[in-house]
Amino acid sequence: MSDQNPVSNFALPHVKELHAYTPGFQPKGDGWIKLNTNENPYPPSPAVEAAIRSALGDSLRLYPDPLSSELRREIANLHRVDASNVIVGNGSDDVLNLLTRAFSNVEEKAGYTFPSYSLYPVLCGIQNSGTIEIPFGREMDLPLELVAECDAGILFFTSPNAPTGVGFTNETVRKLLQRFRGVVVVDEAYADFAKENAVELLREFSGLVVTRTLSKSYALAGLRVGYALANAEIIEALDRVRDSYNVNRLSQAGGLAAIRDQSYMKAIAGKVQRTRDFYYEELKALGWFTYHSEANMLFTEPINSKGEKGPTVALELFEYLKSRKILVRYFPGHALTASFLRISVGDEDQMLRLSETIGQWLKNG
Repeated sequence: MSDQNPVSNFALPHVKELHAYTPGFQPKGDGWIKLNTNENPYPPSPAVEAAIRSALGDSLRLYPDPLSSELRREIANLHRVDASNVIVGNGSDDVLNLLTRAFSNVEEKAGYTFPSYSLYPVLCGIQNSGTIEIPFGREMDLPLELVAECDAGILFFTSPNAPTGVGFTNETVRKLLQRFRGVVVVDEAYADFAKENAVELLREFSGLVVTRTLSKSYALAGLRVGYALANAEIIEALDRVRDSYNVNRLSQAGGLAAIRDQSYMKAIAGKVQRTRDFYYEELKALGWFTYHSEANMLFTEPINSKGEKGPTVALELFEYLKSRKILVRYFPGHALTASFLRISVGDEDQMLRLSETIGQWLKNG
């Protein structure tokens, strides 16, 4: 095909305009401290590796259970719901994609709060859905009046919020559900680090969907397992648009073992919480505005040795840390986030190294 008629011309117009999701930087080589993608600093339950090893062998030539039936039942038992209220996906991103497919298009818009998980507008762009952005203010109070006015069929709401880590009470989430006419997706990727979660509200609101991931508190980001809890009719709709074999055999086996080992998950989540709270106080002691986090991250506004803050200062510290092989996340695309850095909570040694390096930055400033 000649250059005058490139293959890309056959792509749909909305696809040509898409801006793909940008993951956190993935470094090459050794010696990096990765505090940029909200991964768990601790290994998963030993039961996960044992389950995966047991699943290896001749069965890999066979397709996996298309419904992830055993895993659905175990998740249902965990949350005290019926298996018909559970769907499992290739990470919670897969489930969010299914929700976008099933409940939005050009006419039926999708809404999402901002700042929030930046995948939402990407999924809507792939679906060619209309979108409505509902902005938070700096105080991160839920804009309930804007939610009530939102003319969308589905609303994505992250609780605790990303990237700030701010948690929301069930009473606040209840008020949101009472005001929105359509499907409300409460994305609870970080719920195991928080004080409350919205699962109990499923009995009150038939339009509520709660999504979870095993990437954070279960330390299984590499295995790609997520799920949603919802009314059986919503689950049926998601199953209609789901890829037939969306979760492979090894992921089902490992996910099942992780869900069954609740004591291990709670132990490592507790360690992350304690480290998070310690360094939250340390950042506050520097005089840096830092959101009180109920997730496994800290969102903080750096101040340099001259008392200056703002996007230039945040970028300067981001680059300084990167030059010393410490990765955090910088979000320059919006005025509300451009002066901040998001720091994933690492283990004690990683966080100590971060703290010492920040001290050097301040000293050299």
